[in-house]
Amino acid sequence: MELLENPIRTYAWGSRTVIADLLGEPVPSPHPQAEMWLGAHPAAPSTVRTAGEPRALDELIADDPAGALGAGRDRWEGRLPFLLKVLAAEEPLSLQAHPSLEQAREGWARENAAGIAVDAPDRNYRDANHKPELICALTDLVALVGFREPGRTVELLRALDVPELAAYTELLAGQPCPDGLRALFTTWITLPQSVLDGLIPALQEGAIRLLESGADEWTGEAKMALDLSERYPDDAGVLAALLLNRTTLRPGEALYLPAGNLHAYLSGAGIELMANSDNVLRGGLTPKHVDVPELLRVLDFAAPPPPVRRAATEPGADGWQRYDVPVEEFLLRRADTEGRDKLDVPGSGARILLCTAGDAAVEARGSTLDLPRGASVFLADADAGAVLTTGDDGATVFLAGDAL
Repeated sequence: MELLENPIRTYAWGSRTVIADLLGEPVPSPHPQAEMWLGAHPAAPSTVRTAGEPRALDELIADDPAGALGAGRDRWEGRLPFLLKVLAAEEPLSLQAHPSLEQAREGWARENAAGIAVDAPDRNYRDANHKPELICALTDLVALVGFREPGRTVELLRALDVPELAAYTELLAGQPCPDGLRALFTTWITLPQSVLDGLIPALQEGAIRLLESGADEWTGEAKMALDLSERYPDDAGVLAALLLNRTTLRPGEALYLPAGNLHAYLSGAGIELMANSDNVLRGGLTPKHVDVPELLRVLDFAAPPPPVRRAATEPGADGWQRYDVPVEEFLLRRADTEGRDKLDVPGSGARILLCTAGDAAVEARGSTLDLPRGASVFLADADAGAVLTTGDDGATVFLAGDAL
């Protein structure tokens, strides 16, 4: 059982308040804080202090994979199978999708054979793993997730009433799903800059007209189009965003995003849990590398929008709720401990416990570690049977582990 020190990623879209406030640091922070990584990804592992000496968590697990991972040692090839993050978006993230396991292994091998450095800006595959992910909202979290049913998107485009978009609207309306979506997305993402320079201002005008009309429907999408076009006036992702479902998660609600799902988080904060990977295929709303052929190879145009997920009470684990997902690499649990003095910590194998509200403590194998708001603890398989204790005001904690 080890307290963790976790790296913070300072991407431009991050918040200057959310993560700093969680950690009890001065607000606002000097730089945007986008993600706090809790885990053992080699690009940015958490560290622990053993006998006063800081050590990377991936090294600690590699020293004793059986003790850390338990029965999952062989299944996960001696590595932590998940990556936990606190995500805080003040501005929209890029449109992105993640590969399947087969696609990731093939892409990793292909780019290695081509001699592309792992940290090269035009690298797509930074590891050989897939990246299904779950995000659970800490605040209201606005997301674009999955392709909208084409008929509804035709209704949106017609409501915007932009003459310059009329031919594209009919391209979508005139083909069955998913062919029409693939054709329109491919057309838009490959448009010459000279064409985009006319389409995006025309879209802005259409969005303004729709909002000024007082119409009840599509106002969120119109405001989104205006915001994205102001932030990314030269980016085809502004058009591509019109094809996606816009969803607002309330605190405690979650989305599971499988391979091939095009998505973007527009604003808000959440707890993100995923397979231990950093593979991202971008589709716009970013100055970073967009590999159109590879993105099209990965995207799933036929998938229905993923449902909003709510936590279910975990049988046999009093006080805990869980977000079930169809993968083995990770399982997210949550507990609100108000009114309870003690909770058994469920599960086995390697787990990470994060406190997001209140104060708690963790007891395991005769040792106790305080867990104030913002603190996190790595629990090894040998720490099975740990107990969470809280004060009178309770605490909110998230527990990440595998689903074996």
